[in-house]
Amino acid sequence: MSKLKVSLLIVMVLAQILSAKKIKITNVEAKYTNYDEIKASKEIQQSINIGFSNTTGNTKTLNLNGKYDFSWIVDGYKLHPLKISFDSSAFLTKNNGVKSNEEYIANLGLEQTIDDGWLFYTGINWLRNPEFKNYDTKLAINVGMGNELYNKGRHLLIAKLGVAHNIEDYSNHQDREHFTSLNEYLEYNNKLNEISHLYLKIGSMQNFNNFKEDYEALSVLGLSLLVEEKVHLTIEEEIAYDNFPAVGFLKTDTKSIVRLGYKF
Repeated sequence: MSKLKVSLLIVMVLAQILSAKKIKITNVEAKYTNYDEIKASKEIQQSINIGFSNTTGNTKTLNLNGKYDFSWIVDGYKLHPLKISFDSSAFLTKNNGVKSNEEYIANLGLEQTIDDGWLFYTGINWLRNPEFKNYDTKLAINVGMGNELYNKGRHLLIAKLGVAHNIEDYSNHQDREHFTSLNEYLEYNNKLNEISHLYLKIGSMQNFNNFKEDYEALSVLGLSLLVEEKVHLTIEEEIAYDNFPAVGFLKTDTKSIVRLGYKF
């Protein structure tokens, strides 16, 4: 049996074992800064991912998700690298053949390297999930600075700090909200060996209009395994907390996800 067939079998088995409490694969960096999932280069890099997850909590069902990634580096400020990144995701849930949830996500980001590990970023993030997140449309426009705090050997630590303007349209009777937030992001990568790496991503935001009560945090711990030259298997565990959720929704959600990706 080929490595690819073995990997597909692993994905199907893990999908039945792992459980999640929300229908959503969240890119932490996209949510709180810009998008930086795959390594950008002078040549256009693209990736397609397909995954499955079992969910509990707000929904109890089997979920199918698909994701597309794009990144490219061009010459920017003083010929320093300017990274252009885009990703879009679609999530579909069915119970006994009846669609019970759907979610769509799109993120566009620019990241300009400056000097000595410093960088400037800006990004636009869009989300739609009217049934289970109460968001008819959720839009965030963000800008900020970042720095590589540690980059030696197998270890990389990156921190980012910025602000975002948020627009939230709800599916229920709640009025549209506009607010500015303070956003923080921290990422640690550990290259375990030539075919695998471990990563931890933590993001948070605080609403300037209600700093003490309206805040949220998101953390993702993941393991990425290279199956073949262009095929990778990813396993993630996510914990999301929103201290001021939409009316009728829970503050805390956890999720386990497994997906198979192809880069081209």
